[in-house]
Amino acid sequence: MLKVDRFGPVFKQIHDALEKNANNLLRADDLTMAQVHLLFLLEESPDGCYSLKELERRLRVAQSTMVGVVKRSAQKGFVECYGDPHDKRVKHVRITPEGRRICAAAQKHMGESEERFLKGISPAERALFLELLYKVLRNLS
Repeated sequence: MLKVDRFGPVFKQIHDALEKNANNLLRADDLTMAQVHLLFLLEESPDGCYSLKELERRLRVAQSTMVGVVKRSAQKGFVECYGDPHDKRVKHVRITPEGRRICAAAQKHMGESEERFLKGISPAERALFLELLYKVLRNLS
């Protein structure tokens, strides 16, 4: 493991390790991290639905990227797309029951992964760590 005295490289190493582990776990369900983020966001919405434009904004991705993620998710049966009856230019994306099932499985896998990465860290340390990470995140906004 590379030893550094700066935060950025450590964040990068942690991110890369988490992403590699998550991708390995998700591969069994033919999922990508982008699809998981989409499903998590849709599942958290009150009606399981957002417009394509709102998804782009919330996930901070380009329209072409979002269209690709949604299209592949729809092909797998995780989401369904439909037009707005009041404005034909607006497309909506809704999570399906299969999407909810796969979302629950992904949450379980990711929870297990987090437990592995946080092994040996007390509940109080975890709370402080999360609080500090949120402070860093707010500084970036």
